[in-house]
Amino acid sequence: MTHSGFSLGQLFPGAFPESGERRVGGVAFDSRKVSAGDAFVALAGAKADGARFITDAVQRGAVAIVANGPRPADLAGGIAYAQVGDPRLALSLAAAKVHPRQPGTVVAVTGTSGKSSVAEFTRQIFMALGRKAASVGTIGIVTEDGADYGSLTTPDPLSLHASLDKLASEGVTHLAMEASSHGLDQRRLDGVRLSAGAFLNLGRDHLDYHPSVEDYLSAKLRLWELLPIGAPVVINRDEPYADKAEAAARAGGHPVIGIGRDGDRLRLLAVVREGSSQRLTVEVDGAKAEVVLPLVGDFMAGNALVAAGLAIATGEDAAASVQAIAGLKGVPGRLERVGEHNGGLVVVDYAHKPDALAAVLKTLRPYASGRLICVFGCGGDRDRGKRPLMGKIAADGADIAIVTDDNPRSEDPAAIRAEVLAAAPGRLREIGDRGEAIAAGVAMLQPGDVLVVAGKGHESGQIVGDRILPFSDHDVVREAIAALAGGRRG
Repeated sequence: MTHSGFSLGQLFPGAFPESGERRVGGVAFDSRKVSAGDAFVALAGAKADGARFITDAVQRGAVAIVANGPRPADLAGGIAYAQVGDPRLALSLAAAKVHPRQPGTVVAVTGTSGKSSVAEFTRQIFMALGRKAASVGTIGIVTEDGADYGSLTTPDPLSLHASLDKLASEGVTHLAMEASSHGLDQRRLDGVRLSAGAFLNLGRDHLDYHPSVEDYLSAKLRLWELLPIGAPVVINRDEPYADKAEAAARAGGHPVIGIGRDGDRLRLLAVVREGSSQRLTVEVDGAKAEVVLPLVGDFMAGNALVAAGLAIATGEDAAASVQAIAGLKGVPGRLERVGEHNGGLVVVDYAHKPDALAAVLKTLRPYASGRLICVFGCGGDRDRGKRPLMGKIAADGADIAIVTDDNPRSEDPAAIRAEVLAAAPGRLREIGDRGEAIAAGVAMLQPGDVLVVAGKGHESGQIVGDRILPFSDHDVVREAIAALAGGRRG
């Protein structure tokens, strides 16, 4: 990373009282990416303590170290050293100074399910209102030119601030971001100048990382602490934990825009299904309006209204923001129609958590005049407690449920499947190979059936051991449909 240089005092105010005037070229937190003249920030990670890599960073040319422990006895005297209470926070604030430009209006959304859709819907609404907008999240960085795929919901601070700087330099004025509990807990969003925030919901997820649901909620509500006092917050009042999110927002000095059936500024009065669209009747600041959302699902209606709420929170016209819902396009891998076979429909969805799987099955049930078929699995090295929950949800919510593999990572795939199957003995089918499971689901389709392939959504790889093998639910569905069509012709 090459820059004209920064003083340590500029990047880490007060941390280097003896050597604050020393110039550094940039900042790194991965010792392998240190350039000569950089400052190295040692972070304590889940698998390794960054302090172990201080020697490597110095050998690669680091001239200053930031860490939370005392100065190592063997560190050369010429290397500047600062002991700070929260190196992650120090890194994020430094990253915002290394890459200082940001779009003028940045909003962030947190919640267990729906973040990708809301961030992308908000971008689309901003665009419809004439703003140059982008979104950042699980599906990558999306601008009017398309998607630049990433991997984490909330990127590391240096990558994030470099991206914000680049977007601002390209004329992007409005940005919508996902804010994951990991990203908030690890201070990755500190230094982002936010204008508004939103809370969607809270379900069981990431309990391999957070000790409890309460801890998980408090991590998400840290978003309010990053907002300036007086910045508005949008809350879907129809969802669990909305009351706690609202109380925390008000306690932090944030006015609340409530949406949903119990909303105030955006109150959902009625939803009528019209084919694969739904007509929403909404009370907007006391005036009634109708808009057709070209997507299925109650939760998509909620997500669309939260996105409109975020636009309103940043000063956009309320009526125009709601009418922009009519032009929304779905997010890859979120209730995405991928194909049809033998009169049956195939949908791919990212649902990999109990609440999300239940919501998807409930949403698709009215569209299945025949049977609702579900292919799903559970990831390895993650919260084991959700496996039986998802098994029962699939058995109860689908007519046919096939348990398969979904990123087994270092665990034995058969053992993961066994934990899922145990929740509903005799009511779940098992096909370990995900490609075979999807092909079997497609082959079962009869007129009026709906098949949902759940768990991976937009992902293009299957994590087995420590390798990511190329795998796309979309591609496998299309290949299965093509093979069956070819067989019929033959």
